[in-house]
Amino acid sequence: MRRVRAPRRPPRPVLGSPFQISLLACSFALAGYAGVRLLAGDWLGVTLWFVGAALLHDLVLVPLYATADRAVVRALGAAGQRAAVLYVRVPAAFCGLLLLVWFPLIGGRVDRRYESVTGLPATGFAARWLLITAALFGGSALLLVLRGVRERRRRDVR
Repeated sequence: MRRVRAPRRPPRPVLGSPFQISLLACSFALAGYAGVRLLAGDWLGVTLWFVGAALLHDLVLVPLYATADRAVVRALGAAGQRAAVLYVRVPAAFCGLLLLVWFPLIGGRVDRRYESVTGLPATGFAARWLLITAALFGGSALLLVLRGVRERRRRDVR
């Protein structure tokens, strides 16, 4: 005897709880308010800055990221070593993010306002960023070596 299936109902959209919906509505309202306030003074300059940043990222930085990533994958070679690519990607991403956030201080492009506001000198940021970069890549290399040692021990036990 053939079994007859009931027709499927289309899936209901997932809206979330009332708290999530109200939180989302509040975040949209806050973003809208911030956008109106941001564009109130110099809307053309702000718009040009956003468009320029998007174009710089999409047309210049993404091809650079992709090229560097392919070079790392090719340098590490075999398919078994592809997992090791993450040990380069993660510290590179953190170092790039730190450079992006602190670029004016790392590059020495700050004026005296920084020193007058914070009371601290604006020197030494490049050296600190290089030390953090070395520590991140060194720690990542140490983790990669420890992973290799652990995998060798597992193979020897078998």
